Amino acid sequence: MNRAFKHINPAIYVPLQGPSELGGSDKLVHWDRSDALANITVPTLLIGARRDTIDSDHLARMADTLPKGRYLLCPQGSHLAMYDDQQVYFDGIVQFVRDVAAGGSSSIDNARKFGRLRKHVSQGVKD
Repeated sequence: MNRAFKHINPAIYVPLQGPSELGGSDKLVHWDRSDALANITVPTLLIGARRDTIDSDHLARMADTLPKGRYLLCPQGSHLAMYDDQQVYFDGIVQFVRDVAAGGSSSIDNARKFGRLRKHVSQGVKD
């Protein structure tokens, strides 16, 4: 993280995000591309985490709007779920890639229709 933040260009980043990651501000606050989601036709995996500031229900709705979308919830994760919920995070990515490779959109549609991925993830929830 520290290495990545050393390379942020503040002349671009701050006007778009604002001075803090902890709340939206500036130019992206009212930017909404929700209407365009239905036009994204490639298989798309959205990843959220229970302890992230990004609303996981919103990500799930976005995935449902995408024609070939899938949502992965990392129940033990934060904004850095690739570190703090590695098993769910990487298993979900690997399964997504396998499903796409195995049959393209039909595998994604079937996984979403039957809630296979959501069911798997919810079984790992520990509060």
